[in-house]
Amino acid sequence: MRRKPIERHQTLREKILETIRDAILKGTLQPGERVSEPELAERFGISRTPIREAFRQLESEGYLKVIPRKGAVVASLSERDIEEFYAIKSILEGYAARIAAENLTQKDIERLESINEKLQQIAEDGDVKNFFRVHNEFHELFIKAAGNDKLAELIQQLVMKFNRLRLASLSQPGRMEISVQEHKKIIKAFKSHDGEKADNLVRRTATIGAEVLIHNMAREGGQDQALTKVLPQVDI
Repeated sequence: MRRKPIERHQTLREKILETIRDAILKGTLQPGERVSEPELAERFGISRTPIREAFRQLESEGYLKVIPRKGAVVASLSERDIEEFYAIKSILEGYAARIAAENLTQKDIERLESINEKLQQIAEDGDVKNFFRVHNEFHELFIKAAGNDKLAELIQQLVMKFNRLRLASLSQPGRMEISVQEHKKIIKAFKSHDGEKADNLVRRTATIGAEVLIHNMAREGGQDQALTKVLPQVDI
């Protein structure tokens, strides 16, 4: 019997953020389109100040671009944006996994397994937003285990700026299930303290994320063939 997703009360600020994120991810708001402060203020019955604060956060996550005297517009994303982000992410997180393989305790590994089991359930429920949140916990655990604060800070800054890409990737059909299966392989490498294997697997996971998005961009652009991928393939 399937468990019902846990419902959590949202603050008004979270509702504003979710409303804009969903509109962008679903295509209701298109790249370059202006996001109206007055309309949002009227819809939620609030002043423009919290709206502008939400815009700043969404800009930091890569959803919006705030232009002086024009306001907020939906940020455009290109194939190059995807390639560059996932290439850097794969290098940094792969290195973190390589180090973490030597540092993770049995308790840490059990925690990773527990998180991945939860992700499996969430994937079956089709809850992308909750999957995204718990998915972050999985990566944050082994990144922290690497014991390199500067590395963790760099990764955090990078992924925060490209949350839009990461959520869009997980939203693609079958992507959550693939992520769960890739995590199982990563955990197996951690169990055997195989840093090189863990590194390669984490890089492979990032490569899959990029390819899914690029393929989707090609499909939405009316192309019959997926765009050429320039990210390196990883032999496992």
